[in-house]
Amino acid sequence: MNRSKPIQYRSVDGVLLLDKPTGLTSNQALQKVRRLFRAKKAGHTGSLDPLATGLLPLCFGEATKISSYLLEADKHYLTTCKLGEVTDSGDQTGLVVETHTVPVLDEHKIEAVLTRFRGDIQQIPPMYSALHHQGERLYKLARRGEQVERKPRPVRISSLQLVEFTADSLILKVACSKGTYIRSLVEDIGKALDCGAHVSSLRRMAVEPLIEPEMQTLEQLELLAEEGDKTLFSCLIPMDQAIAHWPEARLNANQTQAMMHGQAQAWQGKDTEKLRLYGDTGQFIGLGRIESGRLLAKRLINTESH
Repeated sequence: MNRSKPIQYRSVDGVLLLDKPTGLTSNQALQKVRRLFRAKKAGHTGSLDPLATGLLPLCFGEATKISSYLLEADKHYLTTCKLGEVTDSGDQTGLVVETHTVPVLDEHKIEAVLTRFRGDIQQIPPMYSALHHQGERLYKLARRGEQVERKPRPVRISSLQLVEFTADSLILKVACSKGTYIRSLVEDIGKALDCGAHVSSLRRMAVEPLIEPEMQTLEQLELLAEEGDKTLFSCLIPMDQAIAHWPEARLNANQTQAMMHGQAQAWQGKDTEKLRLYGDTGQFIGLGRIESGRLLAKRLINTESH
């Protein structure tokens, strides 16, 4: 009997900008890509719903040290809202639980509603979410038909633009803070329009500072993997590119040596918790912070594997 050989996993460092397909969870997509790269260590940077497509940054190896910062970053989405129908999940994968007549809309009426959702707002997370309630995921309760009270949470909608509309749909561009649920936003907009709504499509376009990123689909990655590791690895971007909006600190040889041993250095500049550190050869060596005239390391990169 033929048995397939076990995958030989290896050290891989860098960030892959995956164009997640619809129908897969973020973790399913991660595991498929991880197997292609045969990467020992990998993680994603914030879940996308199975319905959603678009940018899912995947961090391999040492790059997992910056994954939490990508999770905190602002996100940009393009979403289509189906008006007149409310579903139990807030998107088209759920069951329709309410139907309403859609009023005649024009740009002025729509804009008057969208204005109410720009800036700092309070949002109630959906039942179909990965948040916990008494130690259990909300979506598991929702699948059993249970509803629990969810407290409103502050989120920021930094941009909300109408792209186009039809008699029963809106296409919106949204830029928002971490923790924002587009499904909840669309449901709330539907309520404000007096007709209800749900998400019929959702695409993540950007994770700041990765604006207009060059993404790779699973199909593209599979073809590149057939051409060999060199071609496949050319898709990875350096981990510091994913935090390129942070200020940087350039160290001389003595400072680099001291920093790699965890020794704080005297440093001029404003206090900051987010700093990219570069050694005397120009190499990215990790994350740092400035506090009261001292430069301190937060997370150092294992440069031996680079």
